[in-house]
Amino acid sequence: MTTSTRTLTGTWSAPGRVNLIGEHTDYNDGFVFPFAIEYRTSVDLSVRTDGRIRVRSSYDHEPVEVALTELADLFPARRDEIVEWARYPLGVAWALLSATGVDAASVPGVDLSFTSDVPVGAGLSSSAAIEGATASALNDAWELGLDRVTLARVGRRAENEAVGAPTGIMDQMASILGRADAGTFLDCRSLEAEVVELGFAPAGLEVLVIDTKVSHAHSTGGYGERRVSCEKGAAIMGVAALRDLSVADLPRAAELMDEVTFRRVRHVVTEDQRVLDAVATLRSAGPRAIGPLLDASHVSMRDDFEISVPELDLAVDTARAAGAVGARMTGGGFGGAAIALVDHDLVGAVTDAVTAAFAEAGFMAPHIFPVHPSEGARRDA
Repeated sequence: MTTSTRTLTGTWSAPGRVNLIGEHTDYNDGFVFPFAIEYRTSVDLSVRTDGRIRVRSSYDHEPVEVALTELADLFPARRDEIVEWARYPLGVAWALLSATGVDAASVPGVDLSFTSDVPVGAGLSSSAAIEGATASALNDAWELGLDRVTLARVGRRAENEAVGAPTGIMDQMASILGRADAGTFLDCRSLEAEVVELGFAPAGLEVLVIDTKVSHAHSTGGYGERRVSCEKGAAIMGVAALRDLSVADLPRAAELMDEVTFRRVRHVVTEDQRVLDAVATLRSAGPRAIGPLLDASHVSMRDDFEISVPELDLAVDTARAAGAVGARMTGGGFGGAAIALVDHDLVGAVTDAVTAAFAEAGFMAPHIFPVHPSEGARRDA
């Protein structure tokens, strides 16, 4: 452990997010509609005088420490030498220096100490919360002057290259740009973002998260395979990304592709349309009218993209049977959480029904809780 002099600089935080609709569309240059939630990751930053960066988490009290000048050698080539959780903040530091061209020897070292109440593994993007908090803190501490969209890009690069998870930019944008009582309607190609009022509370509605406790990891397994399938489908159709296809193109796609690739493509193309429809429906008819779109999104993820699991399907089906306006799995899939749009007066009934259904099926008891659209990344103190 070093004995460098440190001066407390402050505390920054960034939220997790719930994706209302638009799953696996972000890395296909499509449309998404997430909102930031009240559960946040906080980082206490203090400045060091020795040019080193040390990260510590309440989840793992063993700190990880390297010289700032070592980051360029570590990432991405030697990322496996770093324990996975630490790749997120260290990767953000690397990506910030890389993006700005700032000499690592010219900025002060830092201690970063993380705490979080964002549920890990629930599909609420605890990773983007770490990235958003880290990027915001270092942007201020190093006086880089980067805007919020650039910080989101930095977070995505860290997750893609330093961690090795092939995710899109939705999570980082939602975490950094979030607004209270609103969703972020995002064009993932242009990165144009529009704040759209959700109107849940005036309509007497709550968003329930049903955390199945089935863990998932984006850096391994099926997530990457789905991305490869999407790239294959775009190549077959001669477009830059699946964003460039419409529902009207699907009959031709079916003729050119194998069945599995076609179903992956069909999910993304129809999901993009569902996002556009959800935003238009909110504006014209209010939040109760988006229920069928949420339901259709889940069916598409279950059957075409094949990223659901039995626990998620049971959560969605039971919530709907108990009176939810609409329900779907949310996040990258293969575990994590579902969301249900529920009348305030039915929250208890839906919670009890899902809990009982999980017990009857022999599944681990779910964690069920409401979330509310909240503010994005910020300096807290």
